[in-house]
Amino acid sequence: MKHLGNHHDKSESLREMGGFNDGSPGGRRRKRMFDSGEFRVVLLLLIEEKPRHGYELIKELEDRLGGEYSPSPGVVYPTLTLLKDLGYVSVTQSAGGKKTFELTGEGRTFLNENREVGQQALQRISEATPDRPAPINRAIENLRTAMRMRLCSGPLSEQEVRRIAAILDRAVQEIESAPQPVSNDCKQ
Repeated sequence: MKHLGNHHDKSESLREMGGFNDGSPGGRRRKRMFDSGEFRVVLLLLIEEKPRHGYELIKELEDRLGGEYSPSPGVVYPTLTLLKDLGYVSVTQSAGGKKTFELTGEGRTFLNENREVGQQALQRISEATPDRPAPINRAIENLRTAMRMRLCSGPLSEQEVRRIAAILDRAVQEIESAPQPVSNDCKQ
């Protein structure tokens, strides 16, 4: 990949996809989603398709990865700033204050030199995501986050424990009573 490494300025200090916390004790981190430099190429690929706001880029990546992963604003926006500083994107601000990012000529040249890297990263990650509909992945992640936040907010009373368990048990019963396909070749 050309022009991605050996920047001793702020581009070197950014760690585009430094992993993400899986909520386990001690805050273990899962494997990185993107290798160094790949994330900025992936963003450029998406911006090449059409100019986008930062939030649109986040949602597009989440959708392409089946809802299994969504990059945080704390990763996306600094990377977009870096791409602007490098001259790879231009920014226009709408009346509503949203910034739209568009590929520049220099950005197009950089992307053309590194296109395969970004495409391979998207392909690798899309192959690793489960074959579940994005809304279900999103809901599962929301449940994990809600439970992690509630359990970390302090001790639960016996009444709170019973209430949360009852909510989860009702959800399980509703899921189990939903119509199921005739063929069930799901790996457990």
